[in-house]
Amino acid sequence: MPDADLQADLNLLRDAALEAGSIAMTYFRTELKVWDKEPDHPVSEADLAVNDHLEKKLRGARPDYGWLSEETADTPDRLMRDRVFVVDPIDGTRAFLQGQPHFCIALAVLEYGQTVAAAIYAPVFNEMFLAAAGQGATLNGEPILASLKTSLDKARIIADRRVFEPEHWPDPWPDLVFPDVTPNATAYRMALVADGRWDAVVVLRNKFDWDVAAAALIIAEAGGAVSCHIGDEFLFNQKVALQRSLIAGGPVIHEQIVARMNHLVLPEPGDS
Repeated sequence: MPDADLQADLNLLRDAALEAGSIAMTYFRTELKVWDKEPDHPVSEADLAVNDHLEKKLRGARPDYGWLSEETADTPDRLMRDRVFVVDPIDGTRAFLQGQPHFCIALAVLEYGQTVAAAIYAPVFNEMFLAAAGQGATLNGEPILASLKTSLDKARIIADRRVFEPEHWPDPWPDLVFPDVTPNATAYRMALVADGRWDAVVVLRNKFDWDVAAAALIIAEAGGAVSCHIGDEFLFNQKVALQRSLIAGGPVIHEQIVARMNHLVLPEPGDS
């Protein structure tokens, strides 16, 4: 994609994310209509309002791009498009519904299955993470850098601490630091790794493209690394828009975690 087009797409994502955040905040900590779109997967009128706005703005500006959103019924049309929007209107819906601040809007543009532009906006904190391929990553306009930590000892990892309990591993993990409160939004967890506040994030289950596509580029452009647990890089906009697992972190920590986990056998994306 030419640099001018890339910058135009990044500006579009930034503006859309800011507007979406403003809409989300009008619903935040109010009485909402909420239902389960499937068991234990809540959705609210706020999710749909934000999604509707994003679809009108983004597809209105780029009608030739495909569309993949958590809150829009998927169609095969996106598979025939070179460029695709990937959207999570409110990542961290459960936190949002509980009045907790750790939710965000996550937006990405893919080109041939790779993220080339990304925006993550956490409106409660007024944090805007942006990245474009080959141009670095920023938080509120300032460059960010992923962790340069070279040892797992005392590494700060956003994950379910139960995964790392000694009885599960022949070679116990070093002493690790976990958050007291784990952000519900996967994209925001990854953004906190991109700017070095945390060293890594680990999720040993399938994650949808809309959970990780934006943040994957932001971490990579901040000098970090992202893959599934066996080290394979993500390829987005496949027929099944899922990734097997998520390991993201500073480059050395990422490598060390993958080396300890790559023997695990986890379901292929889409397997029941």
